[in-house]
Amino acid sequence: MAATSSSQLKNICVLSGFRYGKYKEFVQAAIDLGRAITERKLHLVYGGGGRGLSKLVSEATFIRVSQVLGIIPKALKPLGCLPDPPTGEELVISGIEERISEMLNHADAFIFLPGDLATLEVLITFTSWAHLNIHKKTHWFVKCS
Repeated sequence: MAATSSSQLKNICVLSGFRYGKYKEFVQAAIDLGRAITERKLHLVYGGGGRGLSKLVSEATFIRVSQVLGIIPKALKPLGCLPDPPTGEELVISGIEERISEMLNHADAFIFLPGDLATLEVLITFTSWAHLNIHKKTHWFVKCS
């Protein structure tokens, strides 16, 4: 699943934390986001994990027959972080830095859900790269209230 070169959005990367958190609103927002991605005939790119809000988005997208690409570092594979059965295509890469680059390469825009420090790291990286004109992709944030 390659990112489109035009200004048209086709591939959306969703980033979030490894856990659901204590707020049921986060769970519903993740499921609703997966549905919205499918309704708009978009493809999902995500961190490839089998847990947390990203898993919910990927499942809600995959069961509605949209393309899903999970990008996950090889080191996380033995930790049971991969969904079983997989939701869509998986790209196993060497490390976190490559994961960030691959997400940027495969997505046209990014949506950040509530997350953890790893989510914050990617947000800061993508924002810094945009500031440095390394990319001109869009960032969206989902606020649950």
